[in-house]
Amino acid sequence: MRPPPRQTEPMDRTVAVALDIKVDSASRLAVQIAVANPSALAARESVTITIEGRPVDWTELEGPHGGRLWLIDAEAGSLRIDYLAELTGPAPTAIADVSEELVYLRPSRYCESDRLSGFALRHFHDISEPRDILAAVSSWVGTQLEYVSGSSGPTDGAVDTLLAGRGVCRDFAHLAIALLRAMEIPARLVAVFAPGLDPMDFHAVAEAFIYGAWYIIDPTLLAPRESLVRIATGRDAADTAFISNYGGAVTLDDMSVTATVAGMLPADDIRELVQLR
Repeated sequence: MRPPPRQTEPMDRTVAVALDIKVDSASRLAVQIAVANPSALAARESVTITIEGRPVDWTELEGPHGGRLWLIDAEAGSLRIDYLAELTGPAPTAIADVSEELVYLRPSRYCESDRLSGFALRHFHDISEPRDILAAVSSWVGTQLEYVSGSSGPTDGAVDTLLAGRGVCRDFAHLAIALLRAMEIPARLVAVFAPGLDPMDFHAVAEAFIYGAWYIIDPTLLAPRESLVRIATGRDAADTAFISNYGGAVTLDDMSVTATVAGMLPADDIRELVQLR
């Protein structure tokens, strides 16, 4: 039986990103830093993209679940991206069809659920209620892993994280996703803005499909889930990277991310079911 949705008040949020990128030779960049579903969030946005101080043409493509991907064909030089959004409304509730559920049940590059099925069943075999499974997985990952900045590499997946016993937010999310998929619960990665995160940065959480809806879990407990703002959604970090480079060499020289809410941050309880709003 699907539980009633948790009633929350609309939350005003402000998010901003500044990127300084050195482009050594002409390259195509795919950038995912804008809030998803901006019209539903009643977002007021500003975007400035320049190279050596000159405006750069760019194209916005629609991504999964309201996400937005910017394609930038950049010549060599210093590329600057500034983004600001003020949000005043709730995002639409994420829905799924059967084909989408199947996609997020499959093993993926960073979430090797097929290799963790025996482990997951051994640790969580006595839990049958889906909401209890989400709370148990979130608690187990959060207590078994140590959060250590810079402790994982760009190719580390859920199995590597489990063996290392440490990682960063995307590693926590990858392991939670792999364990949930191993127990036949569709799960995916969401890149988010996270008011309350310290130090401030982009953040990664897991989203699981139970009772006909998508609910957020964040084993790191680094930011309240009700304040999060969706950026990009996918199978794992391969789909949600904030910048991907196709072509020449580029270097990220500097990055600034901010995310705030008006008033007090909401309280969070991992036993509660929370949707990204």
